[in-house]
Formats: sequence, C-alpha cells, structure tokens
Amino acid sequence: MRVLVTGSAGFIGFHLSRLLLAEGAAVQGYDGMTDYYDVGLKRRRHAILSENPRFAAAEGMLEDQPRLDAVVDGFGPDVIVHLAAQAGVRYSIDNPRAYLDANIIGSFHVMEAARRHKVRHLMMASTSSVYGANTEMPYAEGHKADTPMSFYAATKKANEAMGHAWAHIHDLPVTMFRFFTVYGPWGRPDMALFKFTRAILSGEPIDVYNHGDMWRDFTYVDDLVRGIRLLMDAVPGQGPAVAGDSLSPVAPFRVVNIGNSDKVRLTDFVDAIEDCCGRKAIRNLMPMQAGDVPATWADAGLLQALTGYRPQTPFREGVARFVEWYRDYHGV
Repeated sequence: MRVLVTGSAGFIGFHLSRLLLAEGAAVQGYDGMTDYYDVGLKRRRHAILSENPRFAAAEGMLEDQPRLDAVVDGFGPDVIVHLAAQAGVRYSIDNPRAYLDANIIGSFHVMEAARRHKVRHLMMASTSSVYGANTEMPYAEGHKADTPMSFYAATKKANEAMGHAWAHIHDLPVTMFRFFTVYGPWGRPDMALFKFTRAILSGEPIDVYNHGDMWRDFTYVDDLVRGIRLLMDAVPGQGPAVAGDSLSPVAPFRVVNIGNSDKVRLTDFVDAIEDCCGRKAIRNLMPMQAGDVPATWADAGLLQALTGYRPQTPFREGVARFVEWYRDYHGV
C-alpha cells in the first residue's frame, strides 16, 4: 500500500507514518515545517521516519498547490491521510487567517489531488471541537455540529462539508475522523500535557482553566493511529452500513469518532502528571478561556462496529509513558 500523509512531521502524522512503515507500507510524507511550535522537534520526527527506506519526506505548504501536486503526482498514492492543519483553539482567536489558509484552502488542494488520482480512500482529520456548544454526551456522530465555539472548529466543520460534497460529486470515498484530546510521546509543546510536565519539572506554575472543572476524553496517540489504520480498510460505500452508521445516503462518505469513550477531570489529569514527575504542581486557577468548551466525551461505538477496535489505554498509563519520553528527550 502506498500512503501519502500530510503533516507527517507532526505529532499524529509521525506516529501514523511509523505504524504504516512497520506494517510494510510505502509512505510519502508532506509537511510545511511551520514555526507554530519547535521546528527542531518536527525535524527529529522526520529524521526517525527517514531511517526507513520506504519513507520519503517532502517539505511544502498546503497552500502551494503546484508543490503539493508535484509530490502527489510523483508518488501516486493509493490512500491519502490528510492530517496537516493549523491546530490550536486559542491561537485561532489571535491568528484566524492561518486557519483559513491551511485548513480551508490547503484542504481543498488535498481534495483536488485525491480527485485527480482517484485514490481508493481519502481520510481527513476533523476534531471533537465541531460538537461545539452541544451538552448531550457522550458525543455521537449523529449529534448536531452546528455551534462551533472557535474558528478552528469552524474550519474543521467546513472540511467535513467540503469532503461530503467531493464524495458526492466525484464518487470519491471520504472518511472524516474526529479526534478527542490526543496525547502521548512526541506530543506538541503547545498542548496541556507537554506544558504541564515542563512546568512541574521546572518548578514553574501552570494555568488550570475553569479552576480545573473541565472534562476531556484523553485519547492515547497509539490508540488513535491504530483506529485510523483500521478505518483505512473500512472504505465508505464498499460494504453494508453498520449499526449507528454515519454513512451518507447520497455519497461514499462517513464521519467517525476516535476517542477513549471515557471522560477525565482536568484536576485528576494534573494529579497523574504530578505522580509521574514526583513533584506537586503550582496551580494558577483561571477562568474558562474564550472558544473552549467545558467537556468532551466520545461515543466510539461506530469505530468499534466498523473495525472491531476501541481505544482503551488508561490515562494514567499514557501520562506515565509521556513523562518517561519527556525526561529522556530533554535529559531531565
């Protein structure tokens, strides 16, 4: 199998590429190496992947359509997994244009490349943030996603609508997967686990929003990429619908949650980090941030129905693995 992964130097793209290579696939990575966070970390991820002769790395922005097309044309993928995006809820308040360029225009270019090559399956990352102001939980794929709380969430919801249109017009199989607070080794420095671990080990305070009264469905990265890999073979439109399916009645298109199906209180998550670091955090209790939501919680029943798999790594175990990696990577 030949798989093109956008965002291959990113947190999730790195782990997915590594899994695909371990299974014998040929992987073409594409990454813009933007400076939203430490480029050195991204280059280290690509260097590790490049130790495998079946991995090739290309640098370029999604907005640069000629560059993206040249890479896709040269590789000839069977499957495209589109993970590259401008991430971060809070950053989208300060710099919304970056989200428009990368997440809307860039995703359109990826969809066009998939259409031209008639790939077997186009898979694109969405987010639990599309559920927005919904209060009914756990979130299921059939719940409304019409009240985004951030521009980041709005761009991802737009990607879902764009993907459905492309699937219908061009008979292109498209799966959108909604992530739920992914964490683990090689994670992004802007995410809570990374920031909290760094601060606790340095004796610096951490900002705990909504006074810690927030709930998240923390999904360990290895569980997430295993779910993506299994969904690769669950091509929409090929085979009957399953119970609770989100399969479109007019297109080879579906949306699938990938989450741990369990909600964890933020204060308990911080407690776990403290235990692994062997130090107490200096907690700076803060109000809720604009664009954020108090809780996320996935119903992963559709993922299990389609693949027989459900993420299940306990958050304390996942946190321990991250802290071990962090200490080793930073020598602390």
